[in-house]
Order: sequence, then structure tokens, then C-alpha cells
Amino acid sequence: MKVLANDGIATSGVVALENAGFEVILKTVAQEQLADFINKNEIDVLLVRSATTVREALIDACPSLKIIGRGGVGMDNIDVDYARNKGLKVINTPAASSHSVAELVFAHLFGMVRFLHDSNQNMPLEGDSKFKELKKAYAKGVELKGKTLGILGFGRIGQATAKIGLGVGMKVVAFDPFIDTANVQLDFFDGQNVNFTIDTISKEAVLEQADFISLHVPAQEDYVIGKKEFKIMKQGAGIVNAARGGVIDELALIEAIEKGGISNAALDVFENEPNPEIQLLMNRNISLTPHIGAATQEAQNRIGEELATQIIEILS
Repeated sequence: MKVLANDGIATSGVVALENAGFEVILKTVAQEQLADFINKNEIDVLLVRSATTVREALIDACPSLKIIGRGGVGMDNIDVDYARNKGLKVINTPAASSHSVAELVFAHLFGMVRFLHDSNQNMPLEGDSKFKELKKAYAKGVELKGKTLGILGFGRIGQATAKIGLGVGMKVVAFDPFIDTANVQLDFFDGQNVNFTIDTISKEAVLEQADFISLHVPAQEDYVIGKKEFKIMKQGAGIVNAARGGVIDELALIEAIEKGGISNAALDVFENEPNPEIQLLMNRNISLTPHIGAATQEAQNRIGEELATQIIEILS
């Protein structure tokens, strides 16, 4: 059995698969050459992340495929229903990257409220000549403790984000059309834990209450946050998107920042990846990362191991 990890896989996953008798090919094949490569090498399993797409044409062109695996949560780059209707197994790793994404959200939040993304650019340039001016410019930070964190999408990643928020001392409110109540357990290093029951509320109620909004929703046809939603949000609120590009109307976001309705924002994902709008990249009130939510060693190890376990169970 041959496995093509077209967007890579952690060594832990490779070792597990090879120990079970699978041949793992660690090669990045261009999208337009992928069907030929799969057929020529009689690939049984195709593993992707977000870079490679698996659409109907590729599925039809590759009869040797038995499994399509996505290293991560969202599978909007795979025609999942079509693949399953053709008899293929489609797998992903919904729990593996939750904590890594949640930590990135808070990396952005902590940076935003203390202007770190801007300070880290200006200190190397002017720290020796304008130290006092910069000190004054960045002296209006706020604490996260005591603020309200609004979470849109309260699945695994949303709940992982809530745990960190609760640990920081924030109030957490959440909206999810499919979840009414969630039990969120904070586990500590010494074995102690604290449980919180969070009842979800309406999207509008979250927007009205939250000092900071964090998005954890799948890709969808319409914007989750657009002009209408920005008008509902609290004056001076902040927003983080580490979910999917296209769930925030980016032009409306820039307008809301420029008009002062939104104080700051953080984006790890973009509508036009891998070519984000220059207006976003140049805006000093936006903290930016290049889609790295799940890009930690720990998350990638978990993803590799979970994919390997599922593949072995299906094909062995």
C-alpha cells in the first residue's frame, strides 16, 4: 500500500505507517500533475493539508485511491460527499490542532492589546532615536482579564479557545447553531480541574457583549462577519480570525477599523490566500500571520499519528 503525503506529514506519522507495512512518499506534486503521479505510482492513500485540492475531476481520474486524508479540521478543499459516494474513505483530524490554534488566537490577542505587532516593527527602526515617543505611543494598552471574549463557533477549537480565556480571567460568551450547552473543563498541571458550563446565546447577543471576537467556523457561502455585524459590535472591539479565509468581509473590516468602530484585528487566514490584499498587509491595526494556526510541532505530531491510526485501521 502506498501513501502520498502531498503536503507533508510529521515523522511520527511516517514511522507509524512504515511500521505497519505502508510505503510513504513524501513528495509535493504540483496540482496539475497530481492525477498522473497517483496513477503512475498506484497510490492508495492521498494525504493533504490546505495547499492541495481534491475535486471531482481528480477523484474520477484516480481509481487506485481508497482514502483521502486531510491533516487538520476543515475539509473545504476536498469534495467530501462526492468522494464518499464513489466509495472512498475521507478522514481528517478534528481534535489534533485545537490547542495550537487556540494558543495562536491568544498570541494575537495579547499582542494586539499591547501593540506588539506594531512595536516590534518600529523599535528596530526608531528605538534608539525615538524611545520616549514610542513609549508614549504604546502606553495605552489594556488587560484581557475581566474582558468579555465572544466565540463564534463552539466546537473543539472554540472550546479550546474558551479554556484559555477562562484561565486568563475573561468572561466567555459563545454562539453555535448546533450546540446549546457545552461543559468546558480546565485541566491543571497538578491534576486539578475546574468545570464551566457555557450555554450558547444568539450571534447578535455575542456581538453586542464581546470586547473581543474569535471566529471558529467552517467556510460557508456568506460572510459570518460583514458590514451588518460590524455595526452591532461594541465600539472599539477587536476581532481574530484563525478559522477560514472568507468568513470575514475583509473590505468591511478595513472600513470598520478606519472609522474607529473596530480598534484592532488579527488575521491568520485570508480570502485570497496565498496573495492577501495589500490593504490588509499594510494596515498597522491588524496583526498578521501566514495561516500557521496548526503549525506547531505538537499539533503536527498528533495529526500524523491520528492519520496513521485511521489509515491502518481502514486498510489493515
